[in-house]
Amino acid sequence: MTEMIAAEPALAERLVRQLRDDPSVVRVAEAIRDAASERKPILTTGCGTSEHAAMIAAELLTDALDGATVWPMQALEVARRPPPGGFLLAVSHEGGTWATNEALKAARQAGSTTALITVSDRSPGAALADLLITTLEQDQSWCHTVGYLSPVIAAAALVGWLRSSAPDPVTVGALLAIGDQEAVAEAVAAALARCDRLVIVGSGIDYPAARELALKVEEGSRLPANALQLETIRHGHLAAMNERTGLVLVLTDAEGWGEPLIERARAVLRSAAALGMPAAALLSATLGDDVPLALTPAGRMTISIASGLPRTVNAALATTIPLQLLAERLARVRGKNPDSIGRDDPRQAAAGDA
Repeated sequence: MTEMIAAEPALAERLVRQLRDDPSVVRVAEAIRDAASERKPILTTGCGTSEHAAMIAAELLTDALDGATVWPMQALEVARRPPPGGFLLAVSHEGGTWATNEALKAARQAGSTTALITVSDRSPGAALADLLITTLEQDQSWCHTVGYLSPVIAAAALVGWLRSSAPDPVTVGALLAIGDQEAVAEAVAAALARCDRLVIVGSGIDYPAARELALKVEEGSRLPANALQLETIRHGHLAAMNERTGLVLVLTDAEGWGEPLIERARAVLRSAAALGMPAAALLSATLGDDVPLALTPAGRMTISIASGLPRTVNAALATTIPLQLLAERLARVRGKNPDSIGRDDPRQAAAGDA
């Protein structure tokens, strides 16, 4: 996991350059545009980390289509209720996830066009899709990092074609540069490692990032974690929280709502302070002054801003490494090997095989 995170800035630059000239991106983007113009249902789907990347793709594509909505849906639910005559964009890192492949089959049978973002064209999933975008970047860790970033970059490439403004490879690589993030992540992890569980909150495109962080924390460090919508947490969930519950806020406001959203975020942090909860934040570089330092006693990580990228694309890419580094440093502090995602415990291995 550590090596994969370190490789991501250069990998991202390489992948943006590759996809910028990839005819498969054009074919998928044209199919999405046509489905939108014909008012057909457009869904994205996946499982686990791939589901979170699919949720990001839905947000990015909705923003780029200006009027059409792309809906994320869990793969098993798509398999149960496939979109009739619509378009399905699936994400599966290695193309072998059962539920995602069932979703592709069901969508095809319902008359939908199907597309898959995956590593290569040599997989069961690739054989089930009408259209294919291959990233050619294999994740070496079970606690997927590249497996999340690569489809997000593919979604950004689709947005670039739809907007006639492809992302610049060097800009994306620089946006993902780790810099001093490792030391900051280590300090935040040390403050949160004493908690019994973590709650991660986000809204808009920050919510899939919150879900991915919760998954990475549980896989990597075996610390119970769950993600909630920014507004949802204040509607009953606080009753089960105390000073042993850590809070992480993901806030970029990529959709540009402004003060109403920022104030709701401050309100959640004030609630955490009232309960004595250690709170941390992944904050956009433009929002640091809007959130008092006293409300994030466990620390904060900065989400970088790059000129020339749409706000939503910037947020989707720039949250990736901070959330992954935080999860990886939590695993270190807790003495866990994130690469095994718990399968070094015979009971966990048996559970995975059950």
